[in-house]
Amino acid sequence: MIISPFFSNIGFEYSQPIMYKRICYIIVIQLFLFSCRSGNDSLSIPDEITYNFHIRPILSDRCFKCHGPDANKRKAEFRLDTEEGAFAILKKTKGSHAFVAGKPEESEAYLRLTTADTSMQMPPPSSNLKVTAYETELIKKWIEQGAKYQKHWALIAPVKQAIPETGGNWPKNEIDNFVLDKINSADLEPSEEATPEQLLRRVCFDIVGLPPPLSLQDKFTEDHSDEAYGKIVDSLLSNKSYGEKMGIYWLDVARYADTHGYQDDGLRTMWPWRDWVIHAFNENYSYDKFLKWQLAGDLIPDANKESILATGFNRNHKITQEGGVIDEEYRVEYVRDRTNTFGKAFLALTLECAQCHDHKYDPIPQKDYYRTTAFFNQMPEKGYQGDIYSGTPADPPRLTITNEDVSGILNFINKKDSMPVKVMVMKDTVRRPTYLLKRGAYDQHGDIVSFGLPTDVFPFDTVQYAPNRLGLAHWMLNKEHPLTSRVFVNRMWQEFFGRGLVKTSGDFGMQGELPTHPELLDWLALDFMNNGWNIKRLVKQMVISATYRQSAVSSKNKLASDPENVFLSRFTRLRLTSETVRDHVLASSGLLVNEVGGPSVKPYQPKGIWEAATSGRGLSKYIQDHDEKLYRKTMYTFIKRTVPPPSMLVFDASNRDQCEVKRIRTNTPLQALVMMNDPQVLEAARVLSERLIKNNSEPEEKLITAFRLIINRKPVSSEKKLLMNFYDSEMETLTKNKEQSEKLLNSGEFKKAKPSAITAALMKTVMMIYNMDEAIVK
Repeated sequence: MIISPFFSNIGFEYSQPIMYKRICYIIVIQLFLFSCRSGNDSLSIPDEITYNFHIRPILSDRCFKCHGPDANKRKAEFRLDTEEGAFAILKKTKGSHAFVAGKPEESEAYLRLTTADTSMQMPPPSSNLKVTAYETELIKKWIEQGAKYQKHWALIAPVKQAIPETGGNWPKNEIDNFVLDKINSADLEPSEEATPEQLLRRVCFDIVGLPPPLSLQDKFTEDHSDEAYGKIVDSLLSNKSYGEKMGIYWLDVARYADTHGYQDDGLRTMWPWRDWVIHAFNENYSYDKFLKWQLAGDLIPDANKESILATGFNRNHKITQEGGVIDEEYRVEYVRDRTNTFGKAFLALTLECAQCHDHKYDPIPQKDYYRTTAFFNQMPEKGYQGDIYSGTPADPPRLTITNEDVSGILNFINKKDSMPVKVMVMKDTVRRPTYLLKRGAYDQHGDIVSFGLPTDVFPFDTVQYAPNRLGLAHWMLNKEHPLTSRVFVNRMWQEFFGRGLVKTSGDFGMQGELPTHPELLDWLALDFMNNGWNIKRLVKQMVISATYRQSAVSSKNKLASDPENVFLSRFTRLRLTSETVRDHVLASSGLLVNEVGGPSVKPYQPKGIWEAATSGRGLSKYIQDHDEKLYRKTMYTFIKRTVPPPSMLVFDASNRDQCEVKRIRTNTPLQALVMMNDPQVLEAARVLSERLIKNNSEPEEKLITAFRLIINRKPVSSEKKLLMNFYDSEMETLTKNKEQSEKLLNSGEFKKAKPSAITAALMKTVMMIYNMDEAIVK
C-alpha cells in the first residue's frame, strides 16, 4: 500500500485501540493528500520571479477572494491586489507588513503561509485552498528579490524581444524560434510536418475558406521544390475569396446582421458595409487604416463615401422598432453598445463592467467608462425612429449609395438594383453633454463628464488627441499603446491555430488568462506595427511557419502532458467553421456560385421557423430564394437576429446579437443530423454524383474522385475497399427499388439528370464521404 511507510513513523501498532487507529489513519491520509497537493514541488524555481507571471496568479486564486478588489467581501481591512494595500501597515497585527522587501522572515504574508498554527494559517484551512510548497518558495524568492509589484502585463507596452537561439533546422521563421524554445522547456519535441495533402487542405480552408480543387492538389503534390508551399500561400492571399474568409471573423466582431433585432426585428440594409469589409481585406488595407476608417472615417481630412461607409461598423447594433418604448432609454442603450463593442473589439477589455460602478477587477473607474461613451454620444439619432410600416431599413444618419457611386468610388459594391441603397453610418452634428449615469440608469444623471478614456490603460492627452472619434482612433494607433497591436495579432493567431496566445481573446484584463508565449506575442505585436500594420504579411508569417505546418497526429505522452496543446508541439485538430462546412459542400459538388458581395440571400430552411417566432409584424414569413441565390457562399445568408439560420447555429455560428471575438465549439448529435439530412447536403451529393456519372470511368475511379474532392486526398486501399463494398450494396438495393432511387434523386432544386440506380448508389456513397469526420475537420 502506497501510504504504508507513514505508519511506522507515527507509532502505529495493530494492538492499539480502534479509535487511536482511526485517528492515525486520518493523519496519514492528510499527510498523503498534502504531498499530492505539492505535486509541482519538483519544478525548478526561475532565476527571476515576476509579479505578473509568477506571483499574481497565486494571489488571485488563493487570496483575492478575501483580500482583493471587492470591498464588500474584503476582510481585515487588508487588500493584496494593489501595491499600496500590500505594503500598508496591517491594522490588526500591531504594525507589521504583509510584505517587507528583501525580508521574507519579516513579511506577515509569508509567515502566515508557512506557520503550523492553523489559527494563523493563510489561506485558512476552512477555505479548502492551499498554497503548495513550490508556490511558497516562489513567493519567498520574490520577496527576497524586492517584492516588486507590476502594472498588469497587458497594460505595459510591448518591448523588443530577443529571438531565442534554438539551433537545428526546424524553424522556418522567427515564430518557430519562440515556439521551439517553449517546446524544449516542456521537454517535448515538435511533430513532423503534415503531409502535402493535409497541409494544402488546411491552408486553403484557413485562407480562402474553400477546399483545394483537383488541379491544385495535383500541382502541389507534384512540385517538390522549396518554394512550392510559399507559392500556394501567395496565390491564396491574392484570391478574392480571401477577403470573404477574413470577413466572416470581422462580421462576428462587428455584430453584423440583416435585421434590427428586438421583438419586431425588421429589415435593415447594412450589406454594402459588409461588401466594404471584404474589399478592405482583399485590397490589404493596413490595420491602422481599417481601424481608423471604421471608428472615424467620416472625420478624416479627406473623407469620402467609402470612408464614411466604413463607419457603419458603429451602427451594426440592435435598434428597436417597437412603439411605446422610451426614446432616451434606447438611445443610451445604442451608445453603450458602441462603447462596449469598441472595448471588446479593439482593446479586449470588458468596459461594460463599469456601467454601474467601478470595474471590480480592471483599472476602469465608472467615470472613465462614461468619458469613453462621450465619443459615441454625439450623433443626431433617436432611440425610436419609427415602427416597421413607418420605419426604414436604415435609420439616420445614413449614406445614400447610387449607381454612379458604384461605377466610381464604390465600384466594389455588388449593387444590381437601379434604386439607391441607404446605409446607416456615423455623423456627429450635435454637441451633446455626457453624464455619469448612477447605477447605469439612463435617467439618473450624475456629473457631466468630458471626453476621455481609462487613464491606466493609456493616457488620453487632450492636447495630442482631438475630443472626437478621430482622436480616439489616433489614441488607439499610438505605437506605445499596449493593447491595439497585441489584441489583433492574438486574434489572428486564434483564427489560424484555434487558440490565441492569450486564450481569453476577448479579455486581456485581470480576469483573463496569461499569455502562453508572452515574448512571442510582444515580438509579433511590434513586428506588425513596424511593418506597416500589414495584415496579409502577418497571415503569411503564421502559415509559413513550421509551427503551423506540423501534423495534428499526437502521441500519448503529448496528450497526457499537454492536452490543450499549449506548447504547440503539434497542430490542433479543429472542425471547420459553420460557414466553411456548407461552403465546402457547395464547392466540392460544383454548386458554389463564386460571386462576391451583394444583398443577403435566403437558402433552404425548415418551414415555419420564422412564423413560430414572429411578433406578427415585419419579417414574419421566410420566403426562400431560388436559382443561383441558393448556392451563394454562406457569409451571404440572410441573418435575422431573433431567428438566425438554424443550420449555421448548429455548427456554432454567432447569432450576431453582440460583439463576439471567439466562437464556442460544441459537439452535438444535431451536427450529424444536419450532415445526413440537410437539403443542401443531399442536393450536393446528388449533383456531384450526376457529374461523376458523365465521366467515362469505372465506379472505383468515380469514388476516388469524389473522395479527393471532399476529403482532399487519395483514399488508402482499405478505404477504397469499404467505399466499393458500400456502393455495390447500395446498387443491389436500389436496382430493386426504382421508387426509392427516384425519391432520393429528387433532392434540391438544381436541374436533375435522368434518375438511375447507378446515380442513386453513387449519391448514397458520396453522402457517406460527406459524413466522414475528416470531411469537416482541418
